[in-house]
Amino acid sequence: MSDSFDAYVFDLYGTLVDYTSLGSRCAGFAPHPESFVTVWRAKQISYTFAATLMDRYVDFDSITAMAFDYAAALHGLEADPTQRATAIAAWSTLPAYADVVPTLLAMRARGAKTAILSNGTPTSIAATIENADIANYFDAVLSVDAVRRYKPHPSVYDLACERFTTTPERIAFVSSNGWDATGAAEFGFAVHWCNRAKMPAETMGAKPTRVIDSLADLLR
Repeated sequence: MSDSFDAYVFDLYGTLVDYTSLGSRCAGFAPHPESFVTVWRAKQISYTFAATLMDRYVDFDSITAMAFDYAAALHGLEADPTQRATAIAAWSTLPAYADVVPTLLAMRARGAKTAILSNGTPTSIAATIENADIANYFDAVLSVDAVRRYKPHPSVYDLACERFTTTPERIAFVSSNGWDATGAAEFGFAVHWCNRAKMPAETMGAKPTRVIDSLADLLR
């Protein structure tokens, strides 16, 4: 495996850690917590796109809070300050998917270099991977804060090339988000789209190199 690519670079939210678990944190004030989390996540991503297009960088923690308020307004909900703070803070306590640790252990045993490339802030990423017990499996943790733009802007993906002193085609990029997989493929990464949610393929942009159902497929 170490001869195939110079590094395996992973998205964090939805790829390594499960944000759908937020539903349980929202059940106290949201009658339909799964729907609430779906809107929250969609608006969170939408705001990252808007921030980059407007050249108005706002860090991911702030965007997550603003997206929460939008989702609450859309659902006609009023979470009290404690409920709001608890739900937002839960992004740093998301559990790792069951396939994450076994896959990373096997990859590291084979000599593969691994990294995280995330929209999250350095502080939040560090807290998230520490709480998920996966912090020790990576050679680098990269945040968009370094370039003040969000995925899928090319400057974000270039952070991985700079860190590993290599070219895009020598990096395997792994994400569960279709738009992220497309953006990384456009940049030139060898993209492995881990389609956890069984979503249809994106109809705009470059296609991923490979579609997988689980991170364990990276070992095959």
